[in-house]
Amino acid sequence: MNQTAPTSETIVEIIADIFERRGADAYLGEPVTVSEHMLQGAWLAEQEGAPEELVAAALLHDIGHFTSEFGTYSPDDVEDKHHDEAGGALLEPFFPPVIVECVRLHVAAKRYLCATDPTYFGKLSDASVHTLSLQGGPMNSEEVAEFRKNPFHDEAVRVRLWDEGGKVAGMKTKSFRDYVPLLERVVRAHDATA
Repeated sequence: MNQTAPTSETIVEIIADIFERRGADAYLGEPVTVSEHMLQGAWLAEQEGAPEELVAAALLHDIGHFTSEFGTYSPDDVEDKHHDEAGGALLEPFFPPVIVECVRLHVAAKRYLCATDPTYFGKLSDASVHTLSLQGGPMNSEEVAEFRKNPFHDEAVRVRLWDEGGKVAGMKTKSFRDYVPLLERVVRAHDATA
């Protein structure tokens, strides 16, 4: 892939290239690959009738696993890899704030749900429990209040729920290429308002 800086015209193809080259990577000890996980999140969002921007956010929520300067996750990790921030940074110049914030906040949304929903922790996979411990554990009351100040916190929670649901071996979904037109529409719409 050409190593020139991404533009609004090239970002979707750059992401498609990342999916094609790295999507078959194992996903955090789960029974799915990284691309299967992300595609399942988008599929679950579509099944709920989510708007295109949230489908895109669900699809791209873990893109930072491929772009974090700290590398990809390993079950042996003892420190967080900050894939949420890496993903948000990649998308921010090209995608609307709701998508960027959902990607940036999907880890915080897990911590938030663990603090505010007594049933949520029990729904986490073993890998999610492990990463939760690296990511700071359930939020305290001050962190919950701060999270709720973000104008996109509700959307981030929705993406987080699809994230946790997208770990099913053999689930049939669309391919990444099926989502390229949606991603291009979202980028064009953002570009037109920027």
